[in-house]
Amino acid sequence: MEQQVLEQIESIVGYRFADPALLARAFIHSSVAAHRLESNERLEFLGDSVLGLVVCQRIFDLYPDLLEGDMTKIKSAAVSRRTCARIARDMGLHRWLVLGKGMQGHTNLPQSLPAAVFEAVIGALYLDGGFQAAEAFLLPLLDPIIESAADSGHQQNFKSVLQQFAQQNLDRSPGYRTLDEKGPDHAKCFKVCVEIGEQRFTAVWGQSKKQAEQQAALTALFELGVAVEHDNGEVRIADGAK
Repeated sequence: MEQQVLEQIESIVGYRFADPALLARAFIHSSVAAHRLESNERLEFLGDSVLGLVVCQRIFDLYPDLLEGDMTKIKSAAVSRRTCARIARDMGLHRWLVLGKGMQGHTNLPQSLPAAVFEAVIGALYLDGGFQAAEAFLLPLLDPIIESAADSGHQQNFKSVLQQFAQQNLDRSPGYRTLDEKGPDHAKCFKVCVEIGEQRFTAVWGQSKKQAEQQAALTALFELGVAVEHDNGEVRIADGAK
């Protein structure tokens, strides 16, 4: 990776690396590495744990009255693959991901790739500057997500909200039916709908079966009047359904 590119990434990350090779490795996908040990997978592994620790400590400090179960829900929203992928894309980090020829040129890559880059960058920051450097990078990005998750009443787990609502109010459990799938194995999409008894809700597409099921659950919550989307895109759950 060219020095000019590394400096540009450092500017976005807000940290100057003593060992720029660590940062460069964070962007090497296994499909292009001569050996998987030369890819970003080990950094991703480390960064995932550092991310979890930073988030757990932040939730612990910000919400002294929350029990473990509620803290776990907030953590799940803050460290999810979806959240990591969105942050990576918002920062533009995915633009420098080095891929093998078979994956180049795809505009609809799975969210696991930018998420992996984000976690690998965290791992590189931790190795180069310690916990303090990783924390300084993460907190401005994660504080709004943590606070939103704590206030929302759902922590992005719409399947759990729908399950609870359906059992309490409809005396049934929701089911998820995969109606269609398309795309190559590395970027497959799924069309999923929710069924509660005889009622079938609007089907939606997702970049993974898990994501499609979550989005289908949210769609069902909208159609049931349980969830409301505000003008800023924030989803709120009715108090009685939490």
